Amino acid sequence: MNDDPGSTSGPAHRTWWDRLGHMFSGEPRNRSELIEELRSAQTNGLLSVDTLTMVEGAIKVTELSVDDVMVPRAQIVMLAAESPLPDLLAVVVESGHSRFPVHGDDKDEILGILLAKDLLKFFGAAEHFDIHAILRPAVLIPESMRLNVLLDEFRRSRNHMALVVNEYGGVAGLITIEDVLEQIVGEIDDEHDDAEEPELMHEQPGGDWLVSALTPIEDFNEQAGTAFSDEEYDTVGGMVTSEFGHLPEVGEEVGIGGYLFHVTEADDRRVQQFRVVRQKD
Repeated sequence: MNDDPGSTSGPAHRTWWDRLGHMFSGEPRNRSELIEELRSAQTNGLLSVDTLTMVEGAIKVTELSVDDVMVPRAQIVMLAAESPLPDLLAVVVESGHSRFPVHGDDKDEILGILLAKDLLKFFGAAEHFDIHAILRPAVLIPESMRLNVLLDEFRRSRNHMALVVNEYGGVAGLITIEDVLEQIVGEIDDEHDDAEEPELMHEQPGGDWLVSALTPIEDFNEQAGTAFSDEEYDTVGGMVTSEFGHLPEVGEEVGIGGYLFHVTEADDRRVQQFRVVRQKD
């Protein structure tokens, strides 16, 4: 046995020494190593799965450009400046949006942004309506702008929407602050989104289940007849990811309480779906 405290002969000493070296050399040295350290922290209980997901999302935002997440031109709800007030109101009410690009003779001639709330003052006073007088300035940005740069621009300018233009100056798409934030925190529902709850569990022929990682453990227990604890984790995804000890990839599987959880859908930020099979005794 070697009692020399400076010895690096054992694997444990080498691991400890490597980690100490990383601390003094400013490690991690790149984004991949940083994410690896964050996932290790989550495995060790220093970060929750949700926190890890948001941190990884924030890192990913620096790698994405506006054209990766923008709403394409064909899906933008625009308003024509020459439209009469009743027609404008019909489009606003039907779409449920709060902000609308307003165009002139063609959709590449953006005159400004109309806020739906600015139309309220004209109820009962349509004769005084002049859309040009209530338009807000439109923010135009290139397709290549990085999302983290855009997020900072939104914060400083207090704008919530920008029109994306291509190299020829034509409108290519639209992006909102919500689109950027969803890359960090996941889907954000509002009062206009479909309130119907998605089906999170699907029973398959033979008794297997396809289970969304977002399924509450309580709901899983009720439908599958199990008795997993929901004291530490709220969702099936949180429980299973903790059991793996790392963010699993498609094809990995782990047994918990007599059930085999096989990862069927996942990306580099989160597990999305499992196939759950009852293990035979």
